[in-house]
Amino acid sequence: MNGILLQFVVTVLAGWVHRGQQQIVDYLIEENRVLREQLGKKRLRLTNDQRRRIAVKAKALGRSALLGMACIVTPDTLLRWYRNLVAKKYDGTAARRPGRPPIKTNIAKLVTQMATANPGWGYTRLRGALWNLGHDLGCSK
Repeated sequence: MNGILLQFVVTVLAGWVHRGQQQIVDYLIEENRVLREQLGKKRLRLTNDQRRRIAVKAKALGRSALLGMACIVTPDTLLRWYRNLVAKKYDGTAARRPGRPPIKTNIAKLVTQMATANPGWGYTRLRGALWNLGHDLGCSK
């Protein structure tokens, strides 16, 4: 009997909390509609930070939920912003440098010293001598 009473009280409380949250959501949706009416056909200018914040929240809601809401931009635009954010996050172009990685200066000095001391040696002989010293140089290193 006590379990049924407790279950009833929890259900009533949950419904009351849900109703309050739904009223807040309804208010915010109506507020967005009013703001969009005032904006008219003018384009809304958002900063990158504002776009990021909106896109993260929009992705959590999903496209179907966004279609039923009065958004300041279309759901497709919100989700495109999110895709661009993810692409930018995992873009490695900032870490890349152009060209071939440089050879260590001590190895470069050693190659120069060996080449000047032995002018008859070619690339293969120099590479073999360096390999004997523990340095593996090749065309890709």
